[in-house]
Amino acid sequence: MVLLLCSCLATGCSQSVRETIEPTDVTLIRYHYDVNMRSLEEFTKRLYAKNPRYEIGHAARSRKINQLFHRGSSSEHTYIYMPSHEVLIAAFDEKTEGDRVYLLCLGLVKSMWETYGVTQESSFFTGLQVPLERLQRLERNISHVNWKLKTIRDRKGDLLFLTNEAGENGYLNMGYEVIMTEILTRIRDDIYLRGGLPNKYLFNVSSLFVSIIL
Repeated sequence: MVLLLCSCLATGCSQSVRETIEPTDVTLIRYHYDVNMRSLEEFTKRLYAKNPRYEIGHAARSRKINQLFHRGSSSEHTYIYMPSHEVLIAAFDEKTEGDRVYLLCLGLVKSMWETYGVTQESSFFTGLQVPLERLQRLERNISHVNWKLKTIRDRKGDLLFLTNEAGENGYLNMGYEVIMTEILTRIRDDIYLRGGLPNKYLFNVSSLFVSIIL
């Protein structure tokens, strides 16, 4: 069985063969990862639409989204090589200039890659060795992002990212909150599958993002 699994990882196997040799929790973790990445892509599109000041060009937005979620060529060569927690710090740093939406979503995507053992070059992972500690740090960082999105403001008192505030007609769009809640729920399920329990964190302005890979 071990030899068969190694052979599949090296040469590739049909979906039916993989399903016969993988435990249920591995299949579920892989599914959670795939769905979370699709959710993050939708989150990115919504955030750009709500915050056009960070990237006014529709073509440029599409290139960045393609890079993040469809293995497109990188639009920059600095943050793409940083660990996820440093990118997330930069996204909320008042001194940062440029496209904060890209930085935030790059940090979230890299957080997923680091946790689940995915690389920028390959989207395949087995799910057999997703460390519990990385899942717990991922949950902490994404919870932290969710909190900062709703609270962090610039020197003028304006939110850095417009998300769930009411529009001109008074309509309150809770789509962001739903997406983040669903992502966190799947991560907490993965933590449970790995034998742990999600932690509860209290955040404040001085809280820091933590390194996932250490």
